[in-house]
Amino acid sequence: MAVHAVAHLNFRGEAREALEFYRSVFGGEVRIATYGDFGMPKDVPGADRVVFGQVTGDNGFQVMAYDIPGAAGAAPAGETTRENGTTITTEKFFLSVSGDSVDEVGEFWKKLSEDAKIIEPFGPSQWAPAFGMLQDRFGVTWILQVAA
Repeated sequence: MAVHAVAHLNFRGEAREALEFYRSVFGGEVRIATYGDFGMPKDVPGADRVVFGQVTGDNGFQVMAYDIPGAAGAAPAGETTRENGTTITTEKFFLSVSGDSVDEVGEFWKKLSEDAKIIEPFGPSQWAPAFGMLQDRFGVTWILQVAA
């Protein structure tokens, strides 16, 4: 029996935009169904939001997403706590993408890093020919690396 896991991202009205962006980065096809497609009256606010969305690439990339019902604004990236007067945000998860060549993964990095917060610049590391970490414009943290 084969088992594989797929990241499922939750958004607050930005799922369609995020899925299109990830398709532009990784390639593949986008499939989107809205709440209206699943029976919500078309004139109800939110009927055009994504209830099921997925990007599937020929290269094996896959991610799913939807818009949280009734929620507006950016989804929180993680939990925020205060410790000794310092605000600390703990990420709930990262998405990790690995590839075989610096050129291939570097292209993903270049596209994902547009309007992103760079956490660790993409380049050689002790454990891989190239590694980098960023938080994209949707608040999702990505790790990109080239297989050693």
